Amino acid sequence: MQDLSPYLASTYFIEAEHPDIQSYAQKITAQAASPAEKVQALYYAIRDGWSYYPYHLRLKKEALRASHILQKDYGYCVEKSVLFASCLRAIEIPARLGFANVRNHLATKKVEEYLRTDLMVFHAYTEVFLHNRWIKLTPVFNKTLCERLNVAPLDFNGQDEAIFQESDKSGQPFMRYEKEYGHFEDLPLALFIQELRHYYPHIFEQRIHSKDVIVDF
Repeated sequence: MQDLSPYLASTYFIEAEHPDIQSYAQKITAQAASPAEKVQALYYAIRDGWSYYPYHLRLKKEALRASHILQKDYGYCVEKSVLFASCLRAIEIPARLGFANVRNHLATKKVEEYLRTDLMVFHAYTEVFLHNRWIKLTPVFNKTLCERLNVAPLDFNGQDEAIFQESDKSGQPFMRYEKEYGHFEDLPLALFIQELRHYYPHIFEQRIHSKDVIVDF
């Protein structure tokens, strides 16, 4: 039988025991009767309560802790996945982080100019242990953003994986996973930065900082 204890533990980034995280998770799931309903409640709260915003790439350790992310109303995939995993563990539902390189066929012009590619490196998602199996969930792209991009919001029905939108509403390709890094008990920050440096060296060489784009490390 699988040992799930590492995926219930509080870590440096996944702060399951932080009082603010526990309070938020309990508030959001107060009316949920089953584990699946609790996961759903947190999924939608984090998907839509934090706007997806990839232009503030803050890589300092303290900025990526769940308690810090909780204080904001926006975040990119790593931040939102860390927060989701923290809240799940706070209510004793096993969770872990997963990462992949994703080809985003509908990347906005601003994103492609920023990254110089449509490849999103180390895109994060959360795996939750539910119904006696691991389920991949991505509470990243908020409903308002999806509507603006003409993409149906990624919903979670309490049973099946909700990992990515394959196409927009017109059938045009939207996202494709190209490389999986596996799953982790905590955010592997050193590996994350290593991959960013490899694929986006210009970000670190130029130390981008403007009113629209911030890279902080």
